[in-house]
Amino acid sequence: MFRGEGCGWLLSRGYSLKPLKIDYKWRVLATVAIGTFMSPLDASVVNIALPSISQYFNAAIPTVQWVVLSYLLVISSLLLTYGRLGDMVGHKPVYLTGFVIFTAGSIFCAISPTIGFLIAARGIQALGAGMMMAIGPALVTSAFPPAERGKALGIVGMTVASALAVGPTVGGLLVTSFGWPSIFLINLPIGIAGITLAAKVLKRTETPGGQRFDIWGAITAFLALMSLLLALTRGSTWGWQSPPIVILAAAFLLLLALFIILEQRVNQPMMDLSLFSIRLFSAANASALLNYMAQFSVIFLLPFFLQQVRQLPASRAGLLLTPLPLVVLLVAPVSGALSDRIGSRTLSSTGMAITTAGLYFLSRLQEGSGDLSVIFPLALVGLGSGLFQSPNSSAIMGCVPKNRLGIASGTLASMRNIGMVMGIALSGAVFDSRFAVHTARLINGGLTGEALQARAFVLSLQDAYLVAAMLALIGVLTSVVRGSSSPVQSKN
Repeated sequence: MFRGEGCGWLLSRGYSLKPLKIDYKWRVLATVAIGTFMSPLDASVVNIALPSISQYFNAAIPTVQWVVLSYLLVISSLLLTYGRLGDMVGHKPVYLTGFVIFTAGSIFCAISPTIGFLIAARGIQALGAGMMMAIGPALVTSAFPPAERGKALGIVGMTVASALAVGPTVGGLLVTSFGWPSIFLINLPIGIAGITLAAKVLKRTETPGGQRFDIWGAITAFLALMSLLLALTRGSTWGWQSPPIVILAAAFLLLLALFIILEQRVNQPMMDLSLFSIRLFSAANASALLNYMAQFSVIFLLPFFLQQVRQLPASRAGLLLTPLPLVVLLVAPVSGALSDRIGSRTLSSTGMAITTAGLYFLSRLQEGSGDLSVIFPLALVGLGSGLFQSPNSSAIMGCVPKNRLGIASGTLASMRNIGMVMGIALSGAVFDSRFAVHTARLINGGLTGEALQARAFVLSLQDAYLVAAMLALIGVLTSVVRGSSSPVQSKN
């Protein structure tokens, strides 16, 4: 019956064939997911390629580190500025421009003739990645109703976790098979697809007329954040009490004070400081900062424990680190959807409490700890982070007026990046200072050689993770006291 007739048979009986129609909100989410996936994927694959890049350009490690640092410093320092631009000119133009710049920067990275050119090209990449990172949550929040916002942001969190989970493996395969330029060239087809989709799918948002950009506020915010992040990233290398670090710290405090004064005096400030009078906004952003500080303390130190103390190969060490992003990937969309039903405060607070427990268990690691002693605490940290992040992000984005979604999104992204840097800097500082203390005490006790180094390392690791656990515990408190609603939530 169906041979030769096919669609005609269906049409003759009154059936109509209509193209599958996907709601606008889901098309926006798919568009944002591509950009959200690219940035963390790029960051994770580059770390794997650093030894190959160092060998190719015959560059020392301190020089190659700037391939990572240039990206981190530029992207973190401009997130607030991009958020404000999105509120002024519309979210679509900023997001689309970011996609184009990031893709072009990836090409420049792949064809870099010198290490200096590569570092500069990474800065160009960061200009575009910052636009996507700052505007993505605002696009999702605008497209989804409040009752589905947590679910949508949970899917975004799942996308980030999946990029972090597959990044090291994909990066290793690309570098081994095609060389280090391939980790940047892989962005080209993804970028073209993302640009095409963003241009077709995203709608221009209405923006109030007569907007003026606060150029001096943007400059002081950029310089303040650059001073802070540069001090945090170079403190362990230059010395925390060295003149350059002291000068950078003083510059940050002065520029921060100047920024606050300027923002209070202009009619259209880059950063609407009145948002911080909303307790939910302030406390939830503080909780996000503490969560990322605690989480990245784990990510920074644990690879050294696995490879230097337990003497595991890099491939197995990388495998043991996957439970954290893998559990986040599984939990984030569920917690986001659940927050739409029961609210975000209970989930976020519980998540921070579970993260605290995971960090405490990590602080009990010993030289002879087996794989399960690593996997179980990492899974707990992943479970806690997955429960925390999506509901907390939904609360932040839901408590501000719609004409401030861009700056709220930029602030949230800034908390994430600054938390990452501060977590790495703090854990490194605690580890270094305690390592010297433990080494001296163990030498006096008669311990020498490799046993001395391993024991001092483990004791210092325990101290660093205890500090991270205390940060997470403070995050529980800030999450509990933040409140569960905001005056503007109903308007959104």
